Amino acid sequence: MSDATGPALRVVIGENPPDRLDKALARFVPEAAALSRSRIAKLMAGGAIRRDGAPVTDAKAKVAEGEVYEIAIGPAEAVETRPEAIPLTVIWEDADLIVIDKPAGMVVHPAPGSRDGTLVNALLHHCGDSLSGVGGERRPGIVHRIDKDTSGLLVVAKSDRAHHGLARQFEKHSVNRRYLALVHGVPDQNDPRLHATRGTNFEPGGVLKITTQLARHKTDRQRQAVLFHGGRHAVTRVRVVERFGTPPVIALLECWLETGRTHQIRVHMAHIGHGLVGDPTYGGRRKPAAKALGEAAARAVIDFPRQALHAATLGFIHPVSGEDLAFESPLPPDFQALLDRLRAVAPGD
Repeated sequence: MSDATGPALRVVIGENPPDRLDKALARFVPEAAALSRSRIAKLMAGGAIRRDGAPVTDAKAKVAEGEVYEIAIGPAEAVETRPEAIPLTVIWEDADLIVIDKPAGMVVHPAPGSRDGTLVNALLHHCGDSLSGVGGERRPGIVHRIDKDTSGLLVVAKSDRAHHGLARQFEKHSVNRRYLALVHGVPDQNDPRLHATRGTNFEPGGVLKITTQLARHKTDRQRQAVLFHGGRHAVTRVRVVERFGTPPVIALLECWLETGRTHQIRVHMAHIGHGLVGDPTYGGRRKPAAKALGEAAARAVIDFPRQALHAATLGFIHPVSGEDLAFESPLPPDFQALLDRLRAVAPGD
């Protein structure tokens, strides 16, 4: 169904408008309508924006204070992605958003090679008609992702107003995202090698801050690479929670993100020489010393089938109600079993 068939939204251009129509409409449209500039452009191209009854299609058109525009917003259109009855662990849900505890092995968003079995397929089935529409389509609004083989918490928007509000919080880096990770070696503030690694410094309390740029690897398109010019700004902080082995050869870390780039924790930990246990892409398949851990625990580390990374904590302000929300996810069974095995190691095992 065309956007132009929907009810009309009246927009009056206020004082000191921007120099082009799409920007002006994005500024002066009622906040409750939750229309982004990109959505306005789509509506304009479809003939859904009118002035004095005539369609306006030039996004760069000049505007003046007091002009009145009408925007016809039709019902959200169905998407091509197929709903699938995949079980979900729902932590929180209301009319505007849903918080999911994603299992390892599930892709978040459909892509070439993984059109089915994704979190989006599952959400389309679970949410059904409760999806009021994001960007003009009846779909969940994905504002952040975690890798296929990373487990843990994700928040997904069910409405445009929630999508915009959550996106702003992620852009401002105000969302609290904390991960638990098992890594090879122990990041130690007394390690001169770490101090000599570009992009690292220690903050009070022994917190390691890693600051780099990240971009797609030049030759391996499945990987990200650390840069110091170009790319996208990326900041990760790391705190050691536990050490395992005699001497310690594995560490449990708490990692929190100031930014949220693709593979950020995995790339940053590899950059400082402490790759995630089980990470096949960034060098986490190292063999820990059996002498330090004992044969059984060392073998458990080697055999762990995925990167040992879990999105354990998620906190944000509800984009509609303003409520301060915080969620925690327990470690999944495979991660917990490996941690228990490491904790059971006694000196001399």
